[in-house]
Amino acid sequence: MTTAITPTRKQNYSEWYLQVISAADLAEHSPVRGCMVIKPWGYRLWENMQGILDAQFKATGHQNAYFPLFIPVSLLEKEAAHVEGFAKECAVVTHHRLELNKEGKLIPAGPLEEPLIVRPTSETIIGEMFSRWITSYRDLPLLINQWCNVVRWEMRTRLFLRTAEFLWQEGHTVHATREEALEETRKMLDLYADFGREYLALPLVKGEKSENERFPGAESTFTIEAMMQDRKALQCGTSHFLGQNFSKASGIRFRDAEGNEQFGWTTSWGMTTRLIGAIIMTHGDDDGLVLPPRIASAHVVILPILHKEETRADVLAYCRSLAEELGEVQYHGKQLEVLLDERDMRGGDKLWSWVKKGIPIRIEVGPRDIAANNVMVARRDRPHKETRAVGRPELATELPEILDDIQNSLYQKALAFRNENIKQIDSKEEFYTFFTPKNEEEPEIHGGFAYTHWCRDPAVEAQVKKDLGVTVRCIPMEGEVPGEQGEGICPFTGKKSPGRVLFAKAY
Repeated sequence: MTTAITPTRKQNYSEWYLQVISAADLAEHSPVRGCMVIKPWGYRLWENMQGILDAQFKATGHQNAYFPLFIPVSLLEKEAAHVEGFAKECAVVTHHRLELNKEGKLIPAGPLEEPLIVRPTSETIIGEMFSRWITSYRDLPLLINQWCNVVRWEMRTRLFLRTAEFLWQEGHTVHATREEALEETRKMLDLYADFGREYLALPLVKGEKSENERFPGAESTFTIEAMMQDRKALQCGTSHFLGQNFSKASGIRFRDAEGNEQFGWTTSWGMTTRLIGAIIMTHGDDDGLVLPPRIASAHVVILPILHKEETRADVLAYCRSLAEELGEVQYHGKQLEVLLDERDMRGGDKLWSWVKKGIPIRIEVGPRDIAANNVMVARRDRPHKETRAVGRPELATELPEILDDIQNSLYQKALAFRNENIKQIDSKEEFYTFFTPKNEEEPEIHGGFAYTHWCRDPAVEAQVKKDLGVTVRCIPMEGEVPGEQGEGICPFTGKKSPGRVLFAKAY
């Protein structure tokens, strides 16, 4: 019988992460270097995220559209900072057909007049189209979202967290004033933070990126940062105030109410499939994946206990009836996703397969349970041997309550872990010690979030990154991090600091 994940988180966190993905059947590497195949159990997570976010985007006035995968290099060149920021990650198409050579091998044959970039992000191509759609202040605000894939040619890849191709949504908006665009930027950041906390059970920190960490070409970048169980940070979503940089590059102009020509004020914002990685690394344990119920691929699995052939038909009939009944139960505006596992395999192997998949609730039903009109209920956030008898008449009422209790339990556990590993640091020596591994047997699990003053000198930021591999994750918004706020002294330079920031190692 296959049981817990090996290695454990403490033994080898990176390998544990990959083994959880494999055991849960979420994704696997594809024949194309750096790309992944997202399998049904993993893709269902993305579909659930899409459904929730898409409804929230539309409720705030945004509409979906689709733009080309290919971007002419001349469009990318219009915004200098943008092209410089993405140049090393671009995949470039230079030919449009293949031919067989004398050796029978396919070779590129038809060179393009202009190279095409496989989109790393869509500001430039969308800006080009917006410049055609907008002529008057009456056309504003323009609020567009796109669900698509993008390609960034990463050298070091890891499933979900950093792959050459990944799925995401990217919002792009145009406004008549700076204030309206800034309001949009912050509104979408808040939407992301609420989504992450309420549905993914992620304790997120909202803040602004430092100048070095901004999106290429943006005036300001705002972020939500989460702490994983190895105490590294993961950027879970960003919202960018682009000012007029892209509108000037793309010619997005409009006539205001007085007839004067103005450049639009633009924003962009996005979330990606790396959120699946965030779920794994925030909630997973040494038994495998743990899914927050509000985003789970399914809520409940029914496991028939089929020890004897003479009771098999009765048990299966009872379980099928139960699955149909529970499938009508409402949970957060939707019907419960209920699975019935009738596979012909050993009971222990079947149970462990669902533990590793992280399904929130397992229901076991055998002949004695049927006789008592009870079922045995197990929660994924509790030890796998812990079960409780629940009467069938009470089950439909109790399941939504149990699911919400699991959701809250996962959030509170992750929040407590994050807060325990945020340290207020006021000396350079203590800062460097904090990020230095102390245990050779657990080199990957150390540090956390250092809440430290910084004078905003980019040279300090660069030096810390060079020495420790640590970056400024964000300048937290008020109330986002427990601890002192306000001005102080930078421990690296002795200069005045306008406030504390979060430093951490990051994915």
